[in-house]
Amino acid sequence: MAQTKQTKAVRGTGMREAAAQATRDSILKAATKVFARYGYDGGSIEKISSSAKTHDRMIYYYFGSKEGLFIAVLEGIYQRMDEAEAKCVADPDDPVEALNTVIRFKIDYYRRHPEFVNLLNTENLLKGKHVQKSDKATEYSSHAVRLIDRILTTGAERGLFRPALNARDVYLLIVSASYFFTSNRYTMSAFLGDSIDNGVAAEQWEGFVIDSLQRVVRAD
Repeated sequence: MAQTKQTKAVRGTGMREAAAQATRDSILKAATKVFARYGYDGGSIEKISSSAKTHDRMIYYYFGSKEGLFIAVLEGIYQRMDEAEAKCVADPDDPVEALNTVIRFKIDYYRRHPEFVNLLNTENLLKGKHVQKSDKATEYSSHAVRLIDRILTTGAERGLFRPALNARDVYLLIVSASYFFTSNRYTMSAFLGDSIDNGVAAEQWEGFVIDSLQRVVRAD
């Protein structure tokens, strides 16, 4: 009988933990959409709790404050990109193709996740004051830079890439080309008089970025 009661208690605890995690995940998902649409100032706790179908107090319970929730949202979007990148990157032992794969991934990821761009735009307007308080943000960026460093090192060892290339500079170049294309797609389409918000334009841009970066890094 004692064992039965103990088993029920464990099961009950597990169910409560699962329910709590589900509520937390629902709040994060709703907050990501609300902050991406309305920005930090416009993304009110009330809008988020309504979207998550929960109560305001639950947001404060799990995240402490609106700022705490926004930081968790930023950490979440960086983590998802980091995990997606880890699954698709080619073998660094083939440095030329590995670098091309990183470029393709970045351009495609930004295009498929406009909420990611919107949230970064919001945080940049706020001068990064929230993401600076995160211990995890630099962890995710360091993964990407280390990957680029391995690719560049292997390429240099095989005489394919120039030696002593700075991995952070190459990373910034890739991210800049990927981010700008999506973040400014509407204004640039109007300015150029030709839409770049489509797959054909993205494919052309991808090919151009790959060719340009390979020219930058190659040994000859």
